[in-house]
Parts: sequence; C-alpha cells; structure tokens
Amino acid sequence: MVVNVHEAKTHLSRLLERVEQGERIVLGRNGRPVARLVPYVDERQPRRPGALKGQIRIADDFDDTSSEIIESFEGIGDS
Repeated sequence: MVVNVHEAKTHLSRLLERVEQGERIVLGRNGRPVARLVPYVDERQPRRPGALKGQIRIADDFDDTSSEIIESFEGIGDS
C-alpha cells in the first residue's frame, strides 16, 4: 500500500496499527516512494555466556595495586 505524506501525517496512528499487524506501508511524495513503514524487529542477538573463552587472558598481577596509586586515590600525601 502506498500512502502520501499528507495522509500519513493525518492518519499516523491508524497506519501504525496496521504496521503492528504485519503490513508494510510505503510513504510517497509527489507520486514517488520515499520511505517504508515496517514492523520493528529487535536485531540484537541473545548473549552467549563463554563466547570468548580462551581468547582473554588476565595477568597474574591483575589485583596488585601499588601503594603509590592507592595513596593517590585516597588523597594521602596531598598538600
């Protein structure tokens, strides 16, 4: 179905209801197709736990923090 822009602005709610039911609607201007209203589909894929297993390495000293850095965060030694 092709709908001109003026009609689409006037009847947007009705058009959206039709799109929710699965219909695809083409919006036209001056007799030329310009855009298409289609039902929204979430394109995200479900997360897969462990997908990067074996690809990430955490250094043995990951949790080691120098006293200088800790003191900087805690404001020790600042004037």
